[in-house]
Amino acid sequence: PQLADAVDVMQHIQRRKGVRYTCLIPNLKGFERALAAGADEVAIFGAASEAFSQKNINCSIAESLDRFKEVVAAANAASIPVRGYVSCAVGCPYSGKVEPQQAAKVARALYDMGCYEVSVSDTIGVGTPASIAAALQATAELVPPEKLAVHLHDTYGQALANILTALQMGIRVIDASVAGLGGCPYAKGASGNVATEDVVYMLDGLGIKHGVDMSKLLEASEYICTALGRENQSHVAKAMSGRRQLQNA
Repeated sequence: PQLADAVDVMQHIQRRKGVRYTCLIPNLKGFERALAAGADEVAIFGAASEAFSQKNINCSIAESLDRFKEVVAAANAASIPVRGYVSCAVGCPYSGKVEPQQAAKVARALYDMGCYEVSVSDTIGVGTPASIAAALQATAELVPPEKLAVHLHDTYGQALANILTALQMGIRVIDASVAGLGGCPYAKGASGNVATEDVVYMLDGLGIKHGVDMSKLLEASEYICTALGRENQSHVAKAMSGRRQLQNA
């Protein structure tokens, strides 16, 4: 199965001071494996869509939340922080549009059970500034805004516009992926998470401090794409690579 070698990966990485190593887990068994592998933090994911929940983790939303209560209790006992995700917060590949109140309800359940932060996630990248704003507004009525984050895939090229909307609504934590790597096996056609390089470039333009070194980020981006044999999905990485080639010509 996918991610069956996650323990091997965790045990063989070279850990760096100041980096928090997080494992995404579906249930108590997954938590036990993550704990044994030395995870600093775990993340749990509840869907705002019943259809996606069934396809992704083979249970209803209510059943998934019950499972996660066991995970959070075990994590608290082991002093392991837990982060929550609301998958398909604005749209589902199987059932279409997701109502903002449904996403907010799942976010509140994750927060109430002990997640220190909840990431509102556009898993398939269908969101627009309007739908993201609606989801965040509804969620912020049930969960303190400072406890919210966003996780926005870029399938339809809307991620940066959606992130700007989130920033304007007071969100200060943004999930991103180097080179835009990623996707979802249960959301056919969905691209990876928004590219970190593109987010950093936008934040620089807005004058927002973030502590990320763009040159080192681009090195990491080039390295991982070469290692995986995949095309870089970051617009900024592609543009800067092209500019370097012109300068060296």
